[in-house]
Amino acid sequence: MSSTMTENSNHNKPNKRKRICLITIGVILFLNFLLFLIALILALTVFKSKQPKTEILSASVDGVAPRVSFPAVRIELNITVDLMINVQNRNYASFKHGAGKTLLLYQGTQVGDADLYPGNVPARGNATLPCRLTLQVDRVANDLSKLISDVLGGEIMLQTKTRIPGRITFLGFIKKHAVALSACQLTIGFPKMKVKRQDCKIKAKL
Repeated sequence: MSSTMTENSNHNKPNKRKRICLITIGVILFLNFLLFLIALILALTVFKSKQPKTEILSASVDGVAPRVSFPAVRIELNITVDLMINVQNRNYASFKHGAGKTLLLYQGTQVGDADLYPGNVPARGNATLPCRLTLQVDRVANDLSKLISDVLGGEIMLQTKTRIPGRITFLGFIKKHAVALSACQLTIGFPKMKVKRQDCKIKAKL
């Protein structure tokens, strides 16, 4: 009788160990699946890369009112456009950007440019970058007659294009490159030398 009980006890021990091993493996697999599911949800929501946005907070004009002399056509024009560019980081991680660039264009021709200093925009934060652009009249040689006509008509239209490259860093090691882009059209009135209208389009590359 006791011999039979001993045999049954010895027989049950391997089965018990097997069940414990299966339960342990099952728990580990479940925890790994749960961690994967949480990471996936975070990647698609909290840690999903969102486009940094750039916009012009303010634009002002400084310079000398233009003078156009005849019969020998000569134009004297000194225009400096001061921009305050806002960079908005909508991510739950910092956006570290390198040196950016803003171009000033007239009729599609680049007539000025300015560098933007590198910096860091905190998670869900903003940063303001000053930008000073001077219109270089000597670059408008091909459109000089159009420029004179616009000035005499009371306003000229200028375009600005801004590019700010950088990267978004999640958890200190997950890095995603991003480039914030904006294009604006400014209408400057004469002789008051004021910005009458501005229209901006914003986009980003991830």
